[in-house]
Amino acid sequence: MTELRCRKTDSSEGEKEEDERQNELELETTQAREPLDAVDDGSASVGGDGDDEQQKDEGEVKEEDAEQKQDESNRPESSVKRSKCSSASGLLQRLARLFFGCLAAVACGVLYATYMSLYHDRKFWFSIRQEVEREITFQGGSGLYYYYYKHMLTAPSFERGFYELMLDNRTVSGQTINAVERLSLYPELITSFIYRVTGSQDFVEPIYFYVGAVFGLQAVYVTALFVCSWVMSGTWVAGMLTVSWYVINRPDTTKVDYAIPLRDNWALPYFSCQVAALTGFLSNNISSATEMCCYLTLSATTFIFLLVWEHSHYVLFIQGLCLLLLDSFDLVPARKNADIHKAYLGALFLAYLFQFQNPALLSSPLLSLLIGSVLARYFQQKMKMGPLVARVMKLFLHFYLVFTTGITFSYLVKKLTPVSESDFILKFLEVKFGLNMTTDFITNFLLCQESFQTPGQDLFLRLTQASVLPFYLLVLTVCLLSTLETIYRRLSGQPMKTNLRLEDGRIGEQPEVIYHVFHTLLFGGLALLFDGMKYLWTPYVCMFTAFGVCSPDLWMTVFKWLKLKSIHPVVLSMILSTAVPTIIGFSLWREYCPRVLAELSDVQEFYDPDTVELISWIKSQAPVAAVFAGSPQLLGTVKLCSGSAVTSLPLYSDIDLLRRTEDVVYDKGDIYSFSKHGRFCHEIKMNYSPYTNYFTRVFWNRSYHVYKVNSVISFQY
Repeated sequence: MTELRCRKTDSSEGEKEEDERQNELELETTQAREPLDAVDDGSASVGGDGDDEQQKDEGEVKEEDAEQKQDESNRPESSVKRSKCSSASGLLQRLARLFFGCLAAVACGVLYATYMSLYHDRKFWFSIRQEVEREITFQGGSGLYYYYYKHMLTAPSFERGFYELMLDNRTVSGQTINAVERLSLYPELITSFIYRVTGSQDFVEPIYFYVGAVFGLQAVYVTALFVCSWVMSGTWVAGMLTVSWYVINRPDTTKVDYAIPLRDNWALPYFSCQVAALTGFLSNNISSATEMCCYLTLSATTFIFLLVWEHSHYVLFIQGLCLLLLDSFDLVPARKNADIHKAYLGALFLAYLFQFQNPALLSSPLLSLLIGSVLARYFQQKMKMGPLVARVMKLFLHFYLVFTTGITFSYLVKKLTPVSESDFILKFLEVKFGLNMTTDFITNFLLCQESFQTPGQDLFLRLTQASVLPFYLLVLTVCLLSTLETIYRRLSGQPMKTNLRLEDGRIGEQPEVIYHVFHTLLFGGLALLFDGMKYLWTPYVCMFTAFGVCSPDLWMTVFKWLKLKSIHPVVLSMILSTAVPTIIGFSLWREYCPRVLAELSDVQEFYDPDTVELISWIKSQAPVAAVFAGSPQLLGTVKLCSGSAVTSLPLYSDIDLLRRTEDVVYDKGDIYSFSKHGRFCHEIKMNYSPYTNYFTRVFWNRSYHVYKVNSVISFQY
C-alpha cells in the first residue's frame, strides 16, 4: 500500500512537472509570436538558444507575410497613381492641342487680315491717295454706307447724328427717311461711336479706322471657318487647309477687296461664327458647359446677323430648312431643336425692335417657317412613331402642314401690315426660272444685276484648278450616302448611336455632319442659279472639304463599305487622314504661295480721273440744292463724295427706291427691244430735238455727261 501510494505521489508530482513544462513552452511560444517590431527592436525573450532560432524563423515568416500584405495594399495605390498620371498627361495633351489649335486659328485670322490690308493698299495705292480718290475706290455703290459714317463723325454729338439719320431729308430728294432702318446702318453707328469714345481721332484717320474694322471682321470670318472645320474633324490641320483654300479662291469667297462697306462684308463674319456655334451645339461629344457657351454664341450672332444685313432673314430661312430636315428625320434631339427655335425667335424679336418695328421681319420666310414647324409638331406629336411606311406618310404630311401653315401665316401678316416687297420678288423668281415673261422694269432691272445672273463655268474651273472641287465632290458623296443610310435606319425605328467610335465607320450619324450636308446642298443649289450666292457657298465648300479629307471617320466609312480586310482599316484611315491633307497642303504651297506673295509685290494702278473730275465739278460748280439722277451705283458715289441729294440709292430690296429708278429712265408699256425711241443716254448726247428743249449739257468728259433740266422749256426744231 505504501509503495502504491509513493508511486501514485510520484506520478502526480511528475504530472505537475509536465504541466509546468508545458506552461513554460506555451509562454515561450507566446513571446515568440509577438509583433515584428518587438523582434526588430531586439527585445529579450525567455528561453534558450533553440528558442531564439525558433523566434528568428517565426520572425522571418512573419516578415514575409507583412511584406506580402504591404505589396497587396500597395497594388491599388500604384494603379490609382498610374491612372492619375495617365489622366493628367491626357489632360495636358488636350490642353496643349487646344492651345496650339487656338493659336493657329488666331494666327491664320491675323495673317489674312494683314494680307488683305496690304493687298488693298497695293491695289488702290490707298495710303498715298487724296480723300476723294480713296472714297471712289468703294465700288458697286458701297460708298453710300461710308457717307453715313462720315456724317456721324462730323455731327456735334453721337446723339445728334443718330437723330439726324432717323429723320434724314438730305439723301433722297423729296423724302424724309429713317436711314438707320432703310439701309441697316448699325455697323456705321457702332464704328463711329467706338471711334469717338476711344479717342482714335488723335492717331488714326477715320477712313483707316473704318477699313481696319472691316478687315478685322474678315479675320473673325476665317477664324470661325477654321474652328468649324477643326470641331468637325478633330484636328486643326483641317482649319489651316480651310484658310488656304479660302485665300486661294478669294475672288469667289469675298467681295471685301473692292467693296469694303457692303453689308455682306459686315454680316457674313457673324454668320460664320453662328454656323461654327451651331456646329458645336449639334455635336454629341461636348460637355454641358461647352453646349451652353455654343448656345449663347449662337443666339448673340444670330441677332447681330439680322441687325446688320437686310437680306439676313433669307439666309437664315435656308438654314432653318436644314434644321427642319434634321428634326423631321429624327436626327437631332428634340430639345436641341426647340432651343434653336427659341434662339431664332428671340433674335427676330430683338431685331424687330432695334429696326424700328420693321414689317419685313414679320413677313419674313424665316418667321413663317418657325410658326409652321411649331404648329405642325403640335398637331403631329406621334410623327416619329410607327413602321417605315407609316413614318414616311407622316413625314410627307408634316412637310405639307409646315409649308401650308407658314404660307398662310405670311399671307395674313402681309394683309395686316404694309408690306409690298413680296410682289416683285415672286415676279422676279417666275421670270428667272423661265415660268413667265414680263416688260416690268423692276424685274428686268434686277435680272441685269450681276449678282442675280447665272454663274459662268469659270467659277467651277477655278475651284477645280485649286483642287477643292474634286475633293469636295468626294467628301460630299461619302457623307451624303452615309446620311441616307442613317435616315433609313431612323425611319426603320433603329436608335441613333451617340457614342460613335472610329471602328463604326458611320460619319453620317454625326448631327453636325448631317447639317453641313444639307447646308452645302441647299446653298450650292442657289449658287448654281445666282452668282451672288457663291459668296455664301464657296467658303463652306472650302471648310467642308478640308474637314472631310482630314477626318479619319470619312475614310473609315469608305473602308467599311469596301469591307477592307488586307490592311487594318483603322490604321489605314488614320494614315490617309494625315497623308492626304499633307500632300494637298504641299502642292498648294508650291503652286499658289508664290502667286499670293506676288500679289503683294505687283504694282497695280487704279485711277479713275473721270470720276474724280466729275466729283470735283459737283463740289465746286453745282448748286447746293441740286438733285442728281442716274444709275444707282453712280448716285451712291455722288452722295458719298459730294453729299448732294439724289433721286435713288443702290438698294435693291427697297421697292420704293426701285420705282424711283424706274420713273427716271423708263416709259412704261414699251418693250426695250421694240421701242420706237432710241436709248435715252445715246439720244440725248446727239443734241437732237426734242431733248434739247428739256435738257442743257453743263459738264462732260470721256465717261460722264451732266445735263441740267431747263426751268423754261424752249421749243427748238
